[in-house]
Amino acid sequence: MIEELSLRQLSYFVAAAEAGTMTAAGAELHVSQSAVSLGVSELERQLGVRLVLRRRAHGLTLTAAGRELIGPARALLRLAEELRAGAGELGSALRGRLVVGCFQTIGPFVMPALLDSFRAAHPAVELDFVEGSLVDLQEMLLDGQCEVALLYDLDLGPAVHRETVYPTTPHVLLAPSHPLAALTEIRLADLAGHDMIMLNFPPSEHYFASLLAAAGVTPRVRHRTVNFEMVRSLVARGHGYSMLIQRPAVEVSYEGRPLVSRPIADPLDPMEVVLAWPSTAPPTRRARAFADHCHRVLGERAAADKYPDSP
Repeated sequence: MIEELSLRQLSYFVAAAEAGTMTAAGAELHVSQSAVSLGVSELERQLGVRLVLRRRAHGLTLTAAGRELIGPARALLRLAEELRAGAGELGSALRGRLVVGCFQTIGPFVMPALLDSFRAAHPAVELDFVEGSLVDLQEMLLDGQCEVALLYDLDLGPAVHRETVYPTTPHVLLAPSHPLAALTEIRLADLAGHDMIMLNFPPSEHYFASLLAAAGVTPRVRHRTVNFEMVRSLVARGHGYSMLIQRPAVEVSYEGRPLVSRPIADPLDPMEVVLAWPSTAPPTRRARAFADHCHRVLGERAAADKYPDSP
């Protein structure tokens, strides 16, 4: 039977993992290096596993067990902080730090407005965000670098709980001079034989290629780029069409060249934008409030068709 663990031991372990050395962790926590080292050693003894590898010249690194523990430890420390801050008053104002993850191509379309409106509603919450790919964000959720994340419901593992915020559908992006721009809507089969500019920020290429393959089309990719605006600039110059989900309010490239977007005529399953957090840890009140805020703000935008279908 595992002995009772202390929050102090967990805080020493998390600080050591983040700082890279026991000495730096001690300085961060305003305790001695020996106190941190003893706390981590006692935690390892109680759990019966090695959590960190101590190397004199290279600091410390997490073992497999340490990497598995770091996320739940951060989540537990956040919950403890929330209990202290709330002092048992469930109706008290939200406060503390909340880090939100956001898929990189979704971020510019939603995060600025969410930052402003959430801060206006909860001024005592220090709201920040991190960006990344689907793989990055799942890792950041599970190791506690962010509490909740906005991302696509694609290739998410069972360790991540999610709830839908709004559905999205892709569109075809074209230069006004492109032969297909004269159509009011485009069948995927119409794209066969035309050059494509592929957004190659995972999982975009896999997703768009699979849509085309289902329609019997093998994309003729002329250029690949991980940069959303590079895609739009190349399309505007007539180098090919592209398929995207995010659609800026103004259809011009960075160079000021015009673009047109056309809906896809084929029936497609929507790509859902979801809020996600670790299945093993309940969201804090801050995270739950942010989730409710996203449902309200983004859901209303989508319902009113003021929020453009997004990639």
